[in-house]
This record gives sequence, structure tokens and C-alpha cells, in this order.
Amino acid sequence: MVASTSYVTPSNTAASGRMAAVVEMARLQRLLFEAEREFVRTATTLIYRVGEPELKYLLCQHVWESAGHARFLRERGREMSGFGSGEATREFLQRLFTEAVMPTDSYVALAGFYRVLKPALLSAYRHYLQVTHPLADWPSRKLAEEFIADEERHAREIEPFLGNLPAGSDAWVAHLRHALAAEGGLLGESVRRPLPGDFVWESAARRYQHPPTCNRGRYPTCSSVFSTDPAETPIVRQWLTDPQTDARVIRLMVYVWLMMEMDAVDYLATVFFDTPQAPFDLHYDLARHLWDESRHSAFGFRQLSKLGVDLMTVEHSLDLYHILVQMPPHERYAMMTMEFEAGSFPTKAAVMDRVRELNDFEADTLLAFDRNDEQNHVRYGHRWLPEIMRLGGETRSVEEFIAATQARFAELAQIHGGRTPHSVPAAQRLTGNAIRRLVGLP
Repeated sequence: MVASTSYVTPSNTAASGRMAAVVEMARLQRLLFEAEREFVRTATTLIYRVGEPELKYLLCQHVWESAGHARFLRERGREMSGFGSGEATREFLQRLFTEAVMPTDSYVALAGFYRVLKPALLSAYRHYLQVTHPLADWPSRKLAEEFIADEERHAREIEPFLGNLPAGSDAWVAHLRHALAAEGGLLGESVRRPLPGDFVWESAARRYQHPPTCNRGRYPTCSSVFSTDPAETPIVRQWLTDPQTDARVIRLMVYVWLMMEMDAVDYLATVFFDTPQAPFDLHYDLARHLWDESRHSAFGFRQLSKLGVDLMTVEHSLDLYHILVQMPPHERYAMMTMEFEAGSFPTKAAVMDRVRELNDFEADTLLAFDRNDEQNHVRYGHRWLPEIMRLGGETRSVEEFIAATQARFAELAQIHGGRTPHSVPAAQRLTGNAIRRLVGLP
């Protein structure tokens, strides 16, 4: 189940008979809510498996918008008789969306989501408009109309990334279409068709596993972009807070730091699938957190080019994913919110003050929104860490658990950290010294 409470079907009483029109529309809204929930839970597995940063950012945006659809559907549904209590999703939806994550090739999986499941969701919203009353159910119709526009936009936005799909995509799309047709669509709006005799559920044959490394596509990689050696990495720790460091150097270093929040995008995206029992509001806040981190990464990704940095000289760090994917989801989330984000505020405050010396309104704006978002993320951590701990069977106090998790992270870092060599020679990659030269310093 995908929630801690179960769906309760309305009883067939005289009262529900009198309310049959409302109950039927509430039933369809409930299915739409559950389908959007399942998209959020499963489409997040694409994010760390695809390589292009812009595609990762787009997927984070779509997940966030789907979470918003689900939230509005739930709020409207609770106003209607027959929506049901609890937040669990039906077994056939769980199975269908879990099946979609199974291809080992991430772009085959991407095709399944965007050639089958997203079009099915669009079709379901259109069906809702066809069968409900335009005046009696006006509030629901307005939601459906808005979500249809979102789904149509999502299809346009993803299309550039579906142009050169790998071999096997067509077969996988057909496979998912068979699974969907067996249910008559997400709302049961079509005639059900039997599965082919040779159909095999991949999700029944094996369990999905997160890959041991995340995909960064054509971009060079390394273990970490932080060090104390200006000839080694672009972010030199002591330079960030040294008052003698030129503010232009600090601006470029912090843009690299922001771009490397791609680390957070990749490892946070793993938490959704690993917490199927989580309440919807937890996944909703995680989806917002994920989208925020993708925007922060985009800040750096786009600003570095504007300032003359060749992005093919900027290595992408992989250590955090490599270490955190070895940990259960409640430990991943604890490190992210209570260690990495909570611990970054003093340094980022000093950086913000230095960047302001440049009178760069855009940089000031991006850093201010980054700080605002990170403060919200730590609040999410205080709210949801106890709940994720409970889901993971953790009985220690939050304080004890965080301390133990920090120690465990340090142990795992010795094993799984520092294993990614530099992809770009020191003379060619962006380092602290290269940043100094880039801004005109000796």
C-alpha cells in the first residue's frame, strides 16, 4: 500500500443511492488522485538514471506539478461523498506504475512513462470532463481543465528528449499498453482487453534496485568538487570564508556549489520509491524539496555559462550519491536535512555578504531564494524525519539517531567515497586556480 491508512469504499445505502451522481464523480476523482500519487512515487526513479541536467530538472518540475494535482484532487474529493477515507492506492495502479520503473535502460523507462502513462492520465482527465455536469461539478471541472493544460504542456516539454530512444523502447511501450488496456485505462473508461498469453510482469519477477551510481550523461565526473587544494577542485573551502578572497572568485565558486546540488536531486529522488507507506503529505513536501534542489542546480548550471565557464571543464561530483544509496531512506533524509543543509547556513551567509559587493542583482536574488528554500527544507526535516524513522522501524530518539547516522555516514564514506577519479586533467578542468585566472587574477 502507498499510505499508512487504507481506502474505505462507501457503503451501498439509500443515502449513497440518492447521492449516486456525486459518488460516481468522487470515485473517478479518487482514481485520478491515486494515479498522480503513483506517478510521483515512481517517475522519480527516472531522475538519477537519466543524464542530461535539463531533463533531470524537467522531470523534477513534472513530479512537483503532479504532486500539486494530487493535493488539489484530494482537497476537492474530501468535499464530496464517496471519495473515501485514507490515502492508499489500489493494487492495480501500484502494479502498473511499479512495472513502469523496471527497464534497466532509463530511456526505455522514460518512453514508458511519457508514451503510455502520461497520455493515459491526460485521457482520464478528458474523460472526466465528458461525464461530469458542467455546472453541478464546476469546481472539479476547473481543476480538470487546468490539469489537462499541464499534461498537454508536459507532453510538449518532454518531446525533445524522446527523439532518439534506444532499441527496445517500442516493445516496452507496447508491453505497458497491454498492462493498461487490461484495466480499461486508469479510470476503467475503456473496454478491458485480456493480456497477451506471453505477457510477463517484470515487477513480479524481480525487485527494482537503485543503480550504484547516478547518470551525468556527457559531463565529466569526479568524487568531490570541494577540497583545500586550489589546484585540485573548483571550490576551495578556506577561500569561501577568507575575507581576502576576491568576490568574483567567490561568486563562481558558489555557482559551482549550486550546480552541484544535482547531488541532492539524485539522492533525494531515491527516497520516494523506498517509502511506499509514507503519507501523501510527506511525499508532497519531498516533491517540493526535490523541485527546489533542481532549481538551485539550474541556477549554477545556467549562470556559469553566462560568466564564461565551459561546462565541459566542470566535473560533477558523485560521492554523496555513492555513499547515501548504501543507506536506508530515513538515514539519507537525516543526512540531507539535518547535516548537509542545516550545516551550510553559516558559510552561505558569509558567501552571500561577499557576493553583494559585486552589485550583481541576479546573483543576490538566486542566493536569497536558495537560502529561503533551504530554511524550508530544514523545517521539512524537523517535521518528517520522525515519520520516516518510524516507517524504517527506528525507535531511537531523533537526536540519538542523527548522531548515529553521522557516524555511519563517515564509515561508509571510507568505503564508498573517493572512488571516482578525475575525468579531466588538472590543466584543463575548472579548479580554484582556474577560477582566479578566469576573473583576471594572477
